[in-house]
Amino acid sequence: MDTLSYKTISANKTTVTKEWVIVDASNAVLGRFCSEVAMLLRGKRKPNYTPHVDCGDNVIVINAEKVRLTGKKMTDREHFSHSGYPGGQKITSPEQMFNKNPALLVEHAVRGMLPKSRMGRELFRNLNVYVGSEHPHEAQKPKEVNLNLK
Repeated sequence: MDTLSYKTISANKTTVTKEWVIVDASNAVLGRFCSEVAMLLRGKRKPNYTPHVDCGDNVIVINAEKVRLTGKKMTDREHFSHSGYPGGQKITSPEQMFNKNPALLVEHAVRGMLPKSRMGRELFRNLNVYVGSEHPHEAQKPKEVNLNLK
């Protein structure tokens, strides 16, 4: 038995191939859509996935204003944040976030699905969310990915 052929090959910064991917959020359910985007950012669909290396793609999300939530989640769900000071708790609904900037709602959901570490913060920098179908990344020649979420 040749034991050298059974070596595990881990990806590193030089061997990773990062691509630019564009994803359309039109009529997609927020949670299901963002979990797929998080998988793309993380690189879990690639054969050379390594947990401690950024092997995911750069993801561009367009039409963030067309994402939807099922049921009464838009008004009944609450997002908590705290400033760290006494009485510094803030409660916002997804509807308030959506009215302020629809891209914030998608970014908040994806950020919650990434690792809570230095790695997760670095992966989040690879996400670009835009309201509408226009984006300034044409020079990167992104390829369209259909997530087929119904």
